[in-house]
Amino acid sequence: MSNKSQHANSNKNRTPRHRAREFALQGLYQWLLNHEHAGAIEAHIREAHGFDKADAEHFDALLTGAIRDAEKLRAGLSPLIDRPIKELSPVEHAALLIGAYELQNHIEIPYKVVINEAVELTKSFGGIDGHKYVNGVLDRFAAQTRATEVEAAGRR
Repeated sequence: MSNKSQHANSNKNRTPRHRAREFALQGLYQWLLNHEHAGAIEAHIREAHGFDKADAEHFDALLTGAIRDAEKLRAGLSPLIDRPIKELSPVEHAALLIGAYELQNHIEIPYKVVINEAVELTKSFGGIDGHKYVNGVLDRFAAQTRATEVEAAGRR
């Protein structure tokens, strides 16, 4: 048996980008709880079982970008949430950081895809209704950060 850690979600039909988001969520979770350096977290995650099937470039962008821009992302999310950020579950917090980062920095990914991916991450790793919360917050965040795209989608 390998000494690599097992991955939490055993679904075999995940795309490399989805896998990258799952690993980024795990890395952000670790960062939120332990305040470890991003480089140490990244090295640990890269050793995880199944990482070879993830989009490593997207993982790097999400993990390092969300950590680097965390304060700016939180500032944008804060007016949209109903509690202090420190009261969010670590999974919801991490999913919101990933979603907000992708909405702001990866305009090549449709906003509905970004929101759906964050919702799916929260369904897989979070509490019972956390995905509904993440969906609502990111929907409002997308309306602010990608207003033209959201409006165009609403006219279809």
